Amino acid sequence: MDQHATEPGPHCLVTGATGYIGGRLVPELLRTGLRVRCLTRSPDKLRDHPWAGEVEVARGDVTDAASAAGALRGIDVAYYLVHALGTGGGFEEADRRAARVFAEQARAARVRRIVYLGGLVPAGVPDSELSPHLRSRDEVGRILLASGVPTTVLRAAVIIGSGSASFEMLRYLTERLPVMVTPSWVRTRIQPVAVRDVLRLLVGSASMPASVNRAFDIGGPEILTYRDMMLRYAAVAELPRRLILPVPVLTPRLSSYWVGLVTPVPPSLARPLTESLRHEVICREHDIAEYVADPPGGPVGFDEAVRLALQRVRDAQVTTRWSSSALPGAPSDPLPTDPDWAGGSLYQDKRAVPVDASREALWRIIEGIGGENGWYSLPVAWSVRGWLDRLVGGAGLRRGRRDASRLRVGDAVDFWRVEDVEPGRLLRLRAEMRLPGLAWLELYAEPLGAGRARYRQRALFHPHGLLGHLYWWSISPFHAAVFGGMVRNIARAAAKAAAAPGEPAPRTTPARGGEPR
Repeated sequence: MDQHATEPGPHCLVTGATGYIGGRLVPELLRTGLRVRCLTRSPDKLRDHPWAGEVEVARGDVTDAASAAGALRGIDVAYYLVHALGTGGGFEEADRRAARVFAEQARAARVRRIVYLGGLVPAGVPDSELSPHLRSRDEVGRILLASGVPTTVLRAAVIIGSGSASFEMLRYLTERLPVMVTPSWVRTRIQPVAVRDVLRLLVGSASMPASVNRAFDIGGPEILTYRDMMLRYAAVAELPRRLILPVPVLTPRLSSYWVGLVTPVPPSLARPLTESLRHEVICREHDIAEYVADPPGGPVGFDEAVRLALQRVRDAQVTTRWSSSALPGAPSDPLPTDPDWAGGSLYQDKRAVPVDASREALWRIIEGIGGENGWYSLPVAWSVRGWLDRLVGGAGLRRGRRDASRLRVGDAVDFWRVEDVEPGRLLRLRAEMRLPGLAWLELYAEPLGAGRARYRQRALFHPHGLLGHLYWWSISPFHAAVFGGMVRNIARAAAKAAAAPGEPAPRTTPARGGEPR
């Protein structure tokens, strides 16, 4: 036996690994050399994570004593990251019952430490006046602290990162409304914290001494009103300055309906979140730094946290958010398991059709798209779009293609740029026309067997501000003709080319999409 072998790190259990924080915490724990087991009711939801093969998975529920006991067996540090918020009425009782079961089983399993992420509770406000959301988070923390197992409770306010319900509410309100009549809680002072710092503190809490059994307030370096956060989000996102008009008549209940109307955040989440904004949530101490040192330069500021949350969109990589094979580049990036409404708006037009041709024949049509071969639908529409783009300073359709039959990453194809090519399978084009947002066109060739294939097409648009949403809605009525026509004509062209091998792909538009040279 190698006497110099490194001892394995503590064995950690992460509950809520399919949730916002849990899904980001697991890779951070693995990166520091810790062993990880995940407790989840739906193991299938973990399959798409790149770290799925590096963790143990225990199927179960924190409300079930037997499955919780099995998951906690042999565990040193247990992360409690579950809550019933958003599941409907009665979530306080569900949270209370789950915390008691978990506390009892953790003590019986001789777990060395419990780490819990709760909510920052306003100073001097009695429990009876707290929102049900904050009251429940605080109660769960007290139950775990009384468990007999040394416990670290981290209490955070608004967490800034793509996928956080609080951040997504802020994102949608700011991006969709250039002028806002808002509830009075936009004046409430809040101490937001970057998800990067939350994860750093969660990981660091695993090594706290056994004598520590307490709650810590955690926050970023700035105290802001909700109005400040919306204005500064708009500045970072390069949106026009927002006009915000607070009115006193919007109660928390009415506010949740208003948020539900403007954003895709479910009302079951929007209401408790807006109710929690009635009170100031500001850190009263920074004692956590005694056990987990601040990074050089201190915690991440609000503007930088927003920039990190929007970085993938800025780098034109937004499509990876909606791909099941996405590999997050940073904790602030979106994950495949985030809710559908997280990550910002992404409009899609998806179509597919079987093709009487082999995948190879279909791929030749796909790879030859654009330039002299055109776009396989409504030549006049493509020509007009090209002219409009040139009128506002864009490239239009005049660039054509470098090669008539082959494409490589980085090639220009009319007013598109090749972002990805998987020969025989996928062509992804990113729009370089002038748009109020980011757009992609994905073309897939998939085998069906018996010499046939399936053509699949996906157009995506990530709007920038209200103008971006209006742009998509204004052109949506034409999608059936433009994108539907593409699907039919590409399938027809592939079938025709397969029936007459060696013949060039049929041109369906005038040269260069019909735009005069």
